[in-house]
Amino acid sequence: MFKSPLLEGLSKVPYFVPLLVYVPTILFFCWLSVQLNGFFLFLTYLVMGLFVWTLTEYVLHRFIFHFYPSSDWGRRIHFIFHGVHHDYPNDAKRLVMPPSASIPLALAFFFLFKWILQTQMLDGFFAGFLLGYLCYDITHYMLHHAKFTNSFWKNLKQQHMLHHYDDSTKKYGVTSDFWDKVFRTK
Repeated sequence: MFKSPLLEGLSKVPYFVPLLVYVPTILFFCWLSVQLNGFFLFLTYLVMGLFVWTLTEYVLHRFIFHFYPSSDWGRRIHFIFHGVHHDYPNDAKRLVMPPSASIPLALAFFFLFKWILQTQMLDGFFAGFLLGYLCYDITHYMLHHAKFTNSFWKNLKQQHMLHHYDDSTKKYGVTSDFWDKVFRTK
């Protein structure tokens, strides 16, 4: 995808790398929140962050990853971020977001939430948001490479494969079809 070996290397990542990056980060923010708020409030903020992640996942996938720019450089950027995945959906090294992209995005969301939220909410909320992101990344990898026997996972995989192979203008939810139902893109 890139002529530069460095950029090419930064664009590929094994599925477990997000776990190495984000599990300690999530645990750190959970710990901070529990210290500040106690367990019940921490859990409340964590669930709120998870819920906001589900909407963010849907909005990013539908309106950012499936936005087709008119400029050549815009189309190139789009291809790098999501188009390559639709052209090569089973490339195991391009199914989770590389830290070179996910860490700057996570930082941008952190500072957005820091600006919007009350101080006491931030750590637990951000932990939930990151947990949602991590579930998204690992689920996305599994939907492309795991064999499922459980009906929930089979249905989720079917929805995602229909997005890839039938109609990429529908079924934007990866970890859930909740927002697809709400916005009638199922």
